[in-house]
Formats: sequence, C-alpha cells, structure tokens
Amino acid sequence: QVQLVESGGGLVQAGDSLRLSCAASGRTFSSITMSWFRQAPGKEREFVAAIRNSGSSYYVDSVKGRFSISRDNAKNTVYLQMNSLKPEDTAVYYCAARLGFTMFTQNYAYWGQGTQVTVSS
Repeated sequence: QVQLVESGGGLVQAGDSLRLSCAASGRTFSSITMSWFRQAPGKEREFVAAIRNSGSSYYVDSVKGRFSISRDNAKNTVYLQMNSLKPEDTAVYYCAARLGFTMFTQNYAYWGQGTQVTVSS
C-alpha cells in the first residue's frame, strides 16, 4: 500500500509559478515511479509528468520546457515545479504511484486526493 498526499495548489495569474508536492508513505519510496496527472472540468484525466526511481523523467508535450518533476527520496516526496503557467493548465492535479512507468491512468493503483490549480488570464 502507498498513501499519497498532495499540496501546493492555488490560484495564480498567467505567467506565474507554483510548486506542487506529494508526500508518500507505506512502501519503499525509492523503488517506485511517481507521476502527476491532471483533470480539467469536463475532461478526462491526463498524464503530465513522471519520474522513475532511476531519475529518468517524462513529460506530456504541452508542459515540456515549463514543468519540471523531481524527487527527494530522503523525504519520500515528489515535486512538480510549474513555471510560465497558462489558463489551460487549470485543473485538479493528482499524484500517483506504481512500479515501472506508464502514462496510462488505468494502470495506477495508488492516487492522492488531488490539489486544485487555477490559472487566471
């Protein structure tokens, strides 16, 4: 079992930055892939970024160059640094965990409760 708790969401203006955090517990954090997904109103949940235990990272094209995912295994925490935010980034952001990497939502068994990010124009 893995428990995940996100924090760091909020209301910002276009061009601003936010850093999301996801604290994990319950399983050896360093061995699992940590990912971020987001879900906008009326849309399906989509993959945003992931970081493997090796440190390899993956991003959806729409956030490349603006978002950065990192992890601190000593703190059992993964971060999503979001820069140059756009109104289309507005969504509930979810942290998820699994062994190995995939960008498919249905393959993740462990999810956080989500944190709202709202970007005003």
